Amino acid sequence: MGNPFKFGTIVDGQYFTDRTKELQYVEQILQSENHLVLISPRRFGKSSLVNKALEQTTRKHIVINMQSVTSVQNFASRLMGALFRLYPGEKMKHLMTHFRVVPTVSTNPMTGSVDVSFNPSMNSDVILEDAMELLQKVSTEKNRLIVVLDEFQEIDGIKGFDKQLRSIMQTQQHINYVFLGSQESMMESIFEKKKSPFYHFGQLMRLAKIPYEDFKQYVAERLNEELAEEILAFTDCHPYYTQQIAAQVWDLVNYEHEETDLIPKAIERLVTLHDLDFERLWLNFNKSDRRVLQELSKSVGNNPLSDRSFPTSTTFSILKKLMRQGYVIKTDRYEIEDPFFRRWVMERG
Repeated sequence: MGNPFKFGTIVDGQYFTDRTKELQYVEQILQSENHLVLISPRRFGKSSLVNKALEQTTRKHIVINMQSVTSVQNFASRLMGALFRLYPGEKMKHLMTHFRVVPTVSTNPMTGSVDVSFNPSMNSDVILEDAMELLQKVSTEKNRLIVVLDEFQEIDGIKGFDKQLRSIMQTQQHINYVFLGSQESMMESIFEKKKSPFYHFGQLMRLAKIPYEDFKQYVAERLNEELAEEILAFTDCHPYYTQQIAAQVWDLVNYEHEETDLIPKAIERLVTLHDLDFERLWLNFNKSDRRVLQELSKSVGNNPLSDRSFPTSTTFSILKKLMRQGYVIKTDRYEIEDPFFRRWVMERG
């Protein structure tokens, strides 16, 4: 039997943990004509949840990670490349008959991947409109396309792109858009502020940590109840890190035949493994950042804002910056995102 825990990639099948209610909600929206805005910190399982829902719908879909999009033209190229992978070349050729700007399409014979590019001097507005029109042409009421835009907050890095995209999307029918985002404040600014082009464009959903009892049952079935409780006490039910330490514990038991102090050994091993990476991170923080992180490392289960040596405005400013950078998350409290980094900071505090 292989290791029953998986982390670092999209999980499915036996590795997919619970999320029954969340999955039903996503499927419900995809069955309607509405769009979904899904927000959570990184590594909470947004992509795995949506991937599971896509599998169960059996409908055609495309996924674009907005972190890799560098311009409007680049977005259009990625969009069309994804469509070419979904539909036969002859069908796409027919649908592109009325294109105002003809792209260059090439196929890699070794991988079968399709690359689409445009002349840099071509009008980006026209390119985007033509590419988005293709989405409309391949979607029907009975066969609606699903378009997933991951890390959507990155759209703010391309000036005017949000207005262009929204003006086209609002006229489209029979397409479900799914917007995923890991930076809460930026996603709220895009979808909750009245002046934003995407104000209330989709159903808002926040993905929390997996409920304790559900996660404990999942881990206990693969290890035992006592180990499950110890693991969750350390990770506080963070999906990614729970899977990571559980995988390490499983290896200790089944490959190294360890029987005692399994959780401390697993934690020590993983902290040591990342020691150099954590050291590099630490050196990039200024003194104020470090002090806030040190307070957070000692405040598991408590509100860390009790340190009166910081002016409140300064503390919140630092916390917001660390959240944007992904080092701190906010659930019912502020906490260091990586429990192994938290342990590293606490031990060296």
